[in-house]
Amino acid sequence: MIHQTVLPFKLEVTRDTITSHAGLALLGEFCVGLDFLRSIDRYLPEPGSGAGYKASEYVFPLVLMLTGGGRSLEDIREIRGDEGLREVLPLKRVPSSDAAGDWLRRMGEGQGLEGLASANRRFLKRGLKYDGIKDYTLDIDATGIAAQKESAAMTYKGYTGYMPIVGNLAGNGLVVGDEFREGNESPGSRNLEFIKYCIRQMPKGKRINALRADAASYQADIINFCHGEEVHFAIGADLDGAVVRAIKSLPEGEWQPYRGGHIAETVHCMNRTKKAFRLIVVRRPYQGELFGQEENMKLRYATIASNRTDAADVVMDWYHRRGECSENRIKELKIGFGMERMPCGQTATNAMFFRIGAMAYNICRLFVLKTLAVGWHRHQVQTLRWRLFQTAGKVVGHANRVYLKVRRSFHALFDEIRLRIWEFAQT
Repeated sequence: MIHQTVLPFKLEVTRDTITSHAGLALLGEFCVGLDFLRSIDRYLPEPGSGAGYKASEYVFPLVLMLTGGGRSLEDIREIRGDEGLREVLPLKRVPSSDAAGDWLRRMGEGQGLEGLASANRRFLKRGLKYDGIKDYTLDIDATGIAAQKESAAMTYKGYTGYMPIVGNLAGNGLVVGDEFREGNESPGSRNLEFIKYCIRQMPKGKRINALRADAASYQADIINFCHGEEVHFAIGADLDGAVVRAIKSLPEGEWQPYRGGHIAETVHCMNRTKKAFRLIVVRRPYQGELFGQEENMKLRYATIASNRTDAADVVMDWYHRRGECSENRIKELKIGFGMERMPCGQTATNAMFFRIGAMAYNICRLFVLKTLAVGWHRHQVQTLRWRLFQTAGKVVGHANRVYLKVRRSFHALFDEIRLRIWEFAQT
């Protein structure tokens, strides 16, 4: 019987070693140049026996899997089954998804999170070493992750899940700190401790000199800390009774036009703040009232607390840039690197998975910044997969050497990336 097909090509099996992730091999080579494998093995516990998997043999495939588009632990099978990718990278052994899950549970209950934090600090040191920047802006924000898990609690948004907090460096988007939290934990809980943790994660010679955060961080302790450490800040302010009274006391003549509304400022303080700070207010009409009588129009207020000395509109514009530098980066971490879905029912295990996801995000971000032209720097990871990571390649062994063959149009790009990886590895 003749097999009927729509198109006239024939399907056959090849004995050649083919990989559909040739571009991902470049990211793996970058990891080796970053000293990723040795760092993971240095800071995380050793296996219980000589035949056990090293920590790097768990984390390295997970980083490749999440960067390549995997969404769950089961997707580690794609890395395990890609013989071509394993041939060109140090991936002689890849654990099963069950083994990886068991390891995450053990590490979550032990010192795994601290080990990953130490490794990430080392990667930040390498990545920030020659960027020519000394002072950085820290953006912090909490984000909700919906989950129907045994340990998941009800969030303030009305669904069960978790509420991790993430700290990004504004200039390059790198995650300097993360803390996985229960869903019912307040977004403002222990934020000063988290800010201090992010500061400790910075390499020697690099410092956080500015902070941006939403109203969850509108706390006297944080404002006092920023004043004491000479950290510039812009923090969303709660519209509590004292703030509302301060807004109402503003003379009408002090309101200046600003982006479809008006802006003004006053000096304000909280009961436990040691110094007064600027309260910058933007008012805009509600969309539904735009065609009403002006004297009857309801006003919508957005308020920030700040100690910056620039003009009010400049400070407000600077604060609004956290949307790109923090909120969109966290969205990239969650959606782009599979962190919108947690694999296990134990919070500690999910905390390990989330921190490895943040590490995968950082490594991919450093890979882009250090090896690719500026035109690539604003691409999301989905674009990188489509244009680079999911490139097909043929792996050939000849004369005790391994060759990765790619299409002619990709050869120059791959060659340039590998040169920059080598240059980075020498620093």
